[in-house]
Amino acid sequence: MSSNNDNQQPQQGSQPWAIAIIVLLMRLVVGGIFVFSGFVKAIDPWGTMYKVNEYLMTLGWDRLADMSLFFAFALPVIELLLGVAIVVGAYRRSAPIGVLVMMAFMLPLTLWLATTNAVPDCGCFGDALVLTNWATFGKNLLLTMGAVFLLIFGRKVAGVFGPAVQWMVMAATFVATMAIALPGYFTQPLIDFRPFQLGTRLVSSQPSTSAQDYLFIYEKDGQQHEFTIDSVPNEEDGWTFVDRREAPTAQQPASQEGSRAIAVTDHGTDAADELLEADSLLLLLFPDLPQVSIATTFVINELTDKAREQGVSVYGITSASDGQIAEWTDISMASYPMLVADDSDIKMMARGNPAVVYLDNDTIRWKRTLGSISADVIHDRQLTLDRLGEDIQPASLLRKIAIFYAMALVVILVLNRTHLLVRPLFTRKNKKVTEATETSKNNNTNLSNEQEK
Repeated sequence: MSSNNDNQQPQQGSQPWAIAIIVLLMRLVVGGIFVFSGFVKAIDPWGTMYKVNEYLMTLGWDRLADMSLFFAFALPVIELLLGVAIVVGAYRRSAPIGVLVMMAFMLPLTLWLATTNAVPDCGCFGDALVLTNWATFGKNLLLTMGAVFLLIFGRKVAGVFGPAVQWMVMAATFVATMAIALPGYFTQPLIDFRPFQLGTRLVSSQPSTSAQDYLFIYEKDGQQHEFTIDSVPNEEDGWTFVDRREAPTAQQPASQEGSRAIAVTDHGTDAADELLEADSLLLLLFPDLPQVSIATTFVINELTDKAREQGVSVYGITSASDGQIAEWTDISMASYPMLVADDSDIKMMARGNPAVVYLDNDTIRWKRTLGSISADVIHDRQLTLDRLGEDIQPASLLRKIAIFYAMALVVILVLNRTHLLVRPLFTRKNKKVTEATETSKNNNTNLSNEQEK
């Protein structure tokens, strides 16, 4: 990202204040958008991989599908490096050129999406912020204009870091990005922007047919009144049953605060009520069952046995076909029932293939990829399943990463700029020494002249 022109220092005072202010604002806007976009992608590599794969399938580039995981890590790294470089004024020529190179691809792509709606959501900001395709195109158009402005005027305003240490800033940014992305891939995202967050209560997506959810209409003396099941009047008192209707809240199970509807079926029959009957529940999620390694079956079966020993019900949930489910059950010797759900719901509930979700009283308590659970933990008799998520502290880890990254930037800045503070001290000291030397020489010269006389 470096070039000889990047190292040219601006001539102080050669540009109007207005240009300098606009350059600083443009750095914050353009760089800030790239930082935010890269951050939310790095937080959730699985989600980024799903979106990249969706693009590849839509564009007919199926052969590149195997590289979707690489793109899921490469995209946030590139965006964060460019974003941070622009914000701090590093690589003032190369960074805007990098943005323009990306926009040369993204502008036509987002214009095509806006006109065809081939992919409903561009996924630019992951699940954190969903934009329409036209809004995405407009955003990319403004970013292009901002990058052109910075390419022309950006070098007129000095950056925060000097050219000698800019590579250190980029290295620290790369390390911080990977520190955020790797836990998101191997365990779960450090920030969950999806609907099925911890503490969410699962409810059935089907309207309840309980009598409690109906209002009963009775008539007496030509007037009709509605009653709940608990207050139905006695017909011996002259009341006549007319009709019944569903209560207004009966058909909105997912509208309850802190809850999320889940739709699962068993051979075409709704099974959500059966699933949510258990007090404690362990869900094994298989968003892509044919791609699950048979090597995982040992850990899954051990975990299933541990759950049943503790009175925890176990269900598998997948979007696979009946034939694929039958093949998996036969090969893995699965002793748990397999239910079917929509592919997007499975992927939103937890990341991983497979992933594990633990619920207590229909409420999500923890979730993680199966690969993040070691065999030693499963065989630990003292550790109950409700405590299996105790080692996952996403907020604490994210806070530590942010602190170390900020400290790294401060150290780099101090090392880079200390000479600006120290140099004047040495300059004043050297000036005093020079003046004292000159004075001494003059005195010695005068003394010699007097002696000669």
